[in-house]
Amino acid sequence: MAAAVLKSPARRAALRGAAMAGLTLGLTGCGFALRQAPKFAFESVQVTGQENTSMSRALQQALVASGIQVANSSAGTAVAPQVVLTVLVDQHERVVSGQNESGEVRELTLRARFRFRLSTPTGKYLLEETELLLERDISFSETAALAKAAEETMMFRDMDGDIVQQVLRRLAAVKSL
Repeated sequence: MAAAVLKSPARRAALRGAAMAGLTLGLTGCGFALRQAPKFAFESVQVTGQENTSMSRALQQALVASGIQVANSSAGTAVAPQVVLTVLVDQHERVVSGQNESGEVRELTLRARFRFRLSTPTGKYLLEETELLLERDISFSETAALAKAAEETMMFRDMDGDIVQQVLRRLAAVKSL
């Protein structure tokens, strides 16, 4: 008889609803919250250094999407920047990490490296030099070289997006100028 009661669809739906309510209350009580859009202590930034690389452009687009006015040497604006973001290193690396017995490449390591610092226009450092490095391993096959090249491009684009999000979080951690 008890097994028949648990098998009713209404009973299962009620138990599922109670479990979800308990989970929601438990997560709310522990301080869990979905990630919000970052809030910055500044309204305008000047990007200097390696500002015309793919990762730097993606970062500038993300800042603009967050409501920050971005100035760089290629797109001069009349706004005086509150902070200066200096891009020191922005590079992609492709390293052979595995070979078969005949010396053919079988595995590659892809690296995206981004080093930057944030300062005021007067030279006060808000964020010291910071380096972000992401690595991904990818298999390789000569017979599928074109497909692997496309996969490599996609992985670099994905790593660029991850680094941009990490930089935005670090910039949002600056609370005062």
